[in-house]
Amino acid sequence: MQTDLIVKAIVVLVIVLAILIFFLFLEPSERKKEVQKPKESSSKEKEETQTQQNTDLKYLVSIIKNKKTSSDILSQTLDLIIKHHGVVHKKLGIRAHPDFDIYIDILFNICRHRNATKDMILKFDKELAKLNPDYIKEINEAIARGLESRRV
Repeated sequence: MQTDLIVKAIVVLVIVLAILIFFLFLEPSERKKEVQKPKESSSKEKEETQTQQNTDLKYLVSIIKNKKTSSDILSQTLDLIIKHHGVVHKKLGIRAHPDFDIYIDILFNICRHRNATKDMILKFDKELAKLNPDYIKEINEAIARGLESRRV
């Protein structure tokens, strides 16, 4: 009879302990949700976060492909590409890495862009070649094709 009472007491204590552990883990997350409120940030902080968020290579390529992009924005975009995505994977034997096709597309679009200047093209060419010496031949070929396709 006493063993029955002890077993029932242990079961009740385990259930109470399980409920308390459940509330222990549940309560802090609810408090955090209530405490967190959106902070108002200054315009400088917003610009910095936009710049940080917009360093995605696909987004930067879309800016270059936009024919209405001004030369200032184009120059800043090329600088961001070099800064964040300038190094290409090593060659696969004598073949270029498949990711290098994106850079060929960038070079081709820069050469054809109506607001791109020779200084921008040369600067991007030199910096990309400096960061990727294995791809100098491919970079020069892409620029040559882009300039040949440019409307005069």
